[in-house]
Amino acid sequence: MTTYTKFKEYIWLVNTIYHAKAITFAEMNEQWIKTDMSGGVEMARTTFHRHKCAIEDIFGIYIECDKKNGNKYFIGNEQVLREDSVQNWMLSTLSVGNMVEESQSLHNRILLEHVPSGGEKLQQVIKAMKENRMISLTYRRYGSSENGTRTLAPYCVKLFRQRWYLVGSNDEGLKRTFAFDRMEKVELLDEKFKIDEAFDAADFFSDSYGIVVDDRMAPERIVLRAYGYERYYLRDLPLHRSQRMIDSTDDYCDFELTLRPTSDFKAQLLSRGQWVEVLEPQSLADEIVEWHKKAIDRYKK
Repeated sequence: MTTYTKFKEYIWLVNTIYHAKAITFAEMNEQWIKTDMSGGVEMARTTFHRHKCAIEDIFGIYIECDKKNGNKYFIGNEQVLREDSVQNWMLSTLSVGNMVEESQSLHNRILLEHVPSGGEKLQQVIKAMKENRMISLTYRRYGSSENGTRTLAPYCVKLFRQRWYLVGSNDEGLKRTFAFDRMEKVELLDEKFKIDEAFDAADFFSDSYGIVVDDRMAPERIVLRAYGYERYYLRDLPLHRSQRMIDSTDDYCDFELTLRPTSDFKAQLLSRGQWVEVLEPQSLADEIVEWHKKAIDRYKK
């Protein structure tokens, strides 16, 4: 069996068990036999257990058996499939890849969005993270005509809006974010670093909308009012994990969020145009109004 075939089976197993919540081996085989992958042959129990171990090693997803509930299998750490985790991203990406691969006859009717891989630089940074090695980063900031070089401890990487970003820490422990598409060169150094044990990548970005982190800015309670179809978009695709609906009418919905109103968040609100209104705080509402006025002034010129 090829590695590619095995991966398809791993993904099928995780999806089947996850969506079933709890399923016996016999029930699993009933669904397996209906797939093209099975070739009309049931999955052997030994094959299932080998796949189960491989899924744990590769994806960090645990398939467990509840012997008190009729020997039903379930995902032991299913929360990772509901979060912005590596497991969720890998499984979603590979699942879509399988679906598209099995629909080659529709290749000209399935349009995908390009997500840059980060290339060799991403590989180098991840290698440095695994080996706890410092990196020398040559970087060109927007608006600058010259490159700058700095030595950093690579703490984490994040994918946001089809772009990869690095969080690096300097000698003073100051952490900054760098976009991979503005990196000119990444060089691994022999010097080692010890990551701050208190650092948590998810917590680092928890109060931010995207990749802008500004510790000088405190998280605030923000109330947005969405009109028309926009209220459905915000309901189904929350802007932040803290978002919750607090009011709803036939004309609008109000949503409450708690985060830092950073520049990328304000730009996102601005992009919603007339369909999103900031109700609280007034300071943020005033700032968005000023941004809209400046945009109108540009068109007037």
